Amino acid sequence: MYGNLRKPLVEKLRRERINSSIEQLKSLLGPEFLRQQPDSKLEKADILEMTVYVLRRLQQQHQAVDSAAVDQGYSRCVQEVDHFLSTEEVETQSQRRLVNHFNKLQSSSGLDFFQKMECGKTLESRV
Repeated sequence: MYGNLRKPLVEKLRRERINSSIEQLKSLLGPEFLRQQPDSKLEKADILEMTVYVLRRLQQQHQAVDSAAVDQGYSRCVQEVDHFLSTEEVETQSQRRLVNHFNKLQSSSGLDFFQKMECGKTLESRV
């Protein structure tokens, strides 16, 4: 019998937690909602759908930033290797192989920015 009395209380607390979380989402997404639905009353489903939309958009932006950072880091690495190799007086077979390897990676990746970079021109001229 004690379990039966407790069940409605547990359910009430669960609903309060859900409603509180939805209200927090609503306040976090306020500006986004105002642009989408300026004068309408937002239902819980609307708030959840908009949250999913915003999170997906943020995730895509984050992935684009990560990709650009990787590209930039790789480019910087190639520049450093090229600079290091250019300070050596004698060009060895290993240096040529390394430069050829970078050139193959550049062409297979399809990244146009390597061809625009000076280090790309320098690397290509060494082959």
